[in-house]
Formats: sequence, C-alpha cells, structure tokens
Amino acid sequence: MPFNISAPHATTAAERENAPESTRLEHARQVRSMFGSIAGRYDLLNHLFSGNTDTRWRRKVARTLDDTLKNPHAVVLDVACGTGDLALALDRQGRQGTSHNHTGARIIGVDFCHPMLKIARAKSTAIPFIEGDALRLPFADDYFDAATIGFGLRNLASVSDGLAELRRILKPGGRLVILEFSKPVIPGFSQAFNFYFKHILPRIGDTLNGSCGAYMYLSDSVRKFPDQHELALLMRASGFDQVSFHNLTGGIAAIHSGRKS
Repeated sequence: MPFNISAPHATTAAERENAPESTRLEHARQVRSMFGSIAGRYDLLNHLFSGNTDTRWRRKVARTLDDTLKNPHAVVLDVACGTGDLALALDRQGRQGTSHNHTGARIIGVDFCHPMLKIARAKSTAIPFIEGDALRLPFADDYFDAATIGFGLRNLASVSDGLAELRRILKPGGRLVILEFSKPVIPGFSQAFNFYFKHILPRIGDTLNGSCGAYMYLSDSVRKFPDQHELALLMRASGFDQVSFHNLTGGIAAIHSGRKS
C-alpha cells in the first residue's frame, strides 16, 4: 500500500538555524513521519543504492573508536540510530579479537522514530534501543565515553544544537564520530554522483517505497548539508577540539571526529 506522507522541505543548515521554534518542530514532525513511512524498506534500499558500501563505511566508523569499544567499562551512544546498523557495527568491533566472555563497551542506541526502532530491536536484544530526540537526549551530562551519529545530523532541525547536545552528554575528553554524506572531491566523479543523487535515486527510491517525496527530500538534504570543511568548523565552534575528517569513496561521505575539550 502506498504511503501518503508530507515529506519535509530540505533547507540548508543555516536556514534551519534561523527558523522559529514552530518551524523547527514541524520539520522534526515531518522527518519522523517520513522515516516511519519508509522504515520497512530502509535497509534494503540503502544497501542496494550504495552497492553495500554503507556497510563498509559503518565498519570504518567502528574501527575509529576501536580502543574505546574494546574497553568493557566504556559506554558509547549511537544517536539517530535508525534501524540499528551502526550500533551493531560498534558492538561487533568491541567484541572482535577478544575472548568469548569479553563484552566490550556497552552500546546504547537512541532515535525518535518508533518504526525504525522496532526494526533495530528485532536485530538485537543485547543493545538497548531507546526512543528519544537527538536535540533533547534523555541522558545526564558527561555520561558517555564516545558518541556516534550516522546519516542523522543533516536531518536535525538545528545542526549546532545537535552538536551542543552531543557535547553535553560526553565526558570531558570523550570522542564524537560523525558519518555523513558529503561533497565528492574528484572532478568528473562529482558531477556524475550529483546527477545520480538528484535525478535517479529519488525517482527509484520513491517508486519502490510508494511514498511521495521521501527520497527526493533525502537527496536534497545531502546537497544542502555543509561540506567537509564547513562541518569541521561547526564542530570546533561547538566546543570540540582535535577535529579531523576522512573522506570515503571520493568524498561521497566523510567521517568527522572530534574530542570534547
């Protein structure tokens, strides 16, 4: 049965920062509704459209936090966890190469879309998947040793508020790792990717989902999100130091890392 949703209008991060609170709340409501409508096919289409590259990207995020994930006393939060794939990758990395009884760090996932969380919970009963808003995380200050957010930051009503909230829940010295679509850096390849992402992916994705505008929004939100250098500047402005980024697949995506100073 086709889903009848009102997909949010993709605005730039700067436009959302200056929007009134009512506009931000409506943006969040539409994003939640949109992801709820495509939850059932979200994993399948992600792997299909990326040639399963998204799985390798998540493993690279997990390896970035290897020391923390191997620490059985550490607690790591995956924000905007969706259907749980990044949280599961973090959990596997923590257990990798250790004894059978070693559990690694404790992983917690949080997302505000209930249908996505239902899928995540079906994948693992070992990881707590909690319903909560990335802009108002239900956790104490200075609690987590590390936090991740994969393909979720660009969907927040306020990127700067999201970064501030991620910083709040991290311990001093705690690390934030962001996996997000970015701007391709290879000439020629950049134009081809942009054409695919703007004209081909939205049509196929929305047709297969039977939804109106969801993948068009996802495409637009990627194109309007800050590039690698701009996101690094936003992280520094939000109180993170040791900020760096690593391009993936020619800059289609990037891993940004920073430490709570």
